[in-house]
Amino acid sequence: MAKVDMKMPEEFLLKLSKLGSSTDAIAERVLEAGGEVVLAKVKSNLSGVVGKNTKIDSRSTGELERSIGLSPVKPDKNGNYDIKIGFAEPRSDGGSNAKIANILEYGRHGQPPKPFLAPAKKATKDECIRVMAQTFEEEVAKL
Repeated sequence: MAKVDMKMPEEFLLKLSKLGSSTDAIAERVLEAGGEVVLAKVKSNLSGVVGKNTKIDSRSTGELERSIGLSPVKPDKNGNYDIKIGFAEPRSDGGSNAKIANILEYGRHGQPPKPFLAPAKKATKDECIRVMAQTFEEEVAKL
């Protein structure tokens, strides 16, 4: 499955630990804000590659683009919170959106790669961190 990881900087994690009972709610809002930045770029990149520069007419239904979204914020096995960008499954034809996304990202025999996830991660890193920091400061100011 295609996957993008964005990690919170260490200084944010230290500040979060000082917030007590509000930590979970603030972590969710911060991650969601950062996730939205990355999601918007992934969607934009995906729209730019689906059905473009193909040898035959595109058979795109738009289902892959409609299926992309953010997961709920959840703690992992180590207690670190994360949010994921992924694809709703299954497709209406029973196939896998993640498989199609993987083929687009990395290509296959006879089909060159059309990366949309890796460029989105690289392009949004600084903005994601900025938005997360801003959201964090806003949430702390509310306390």
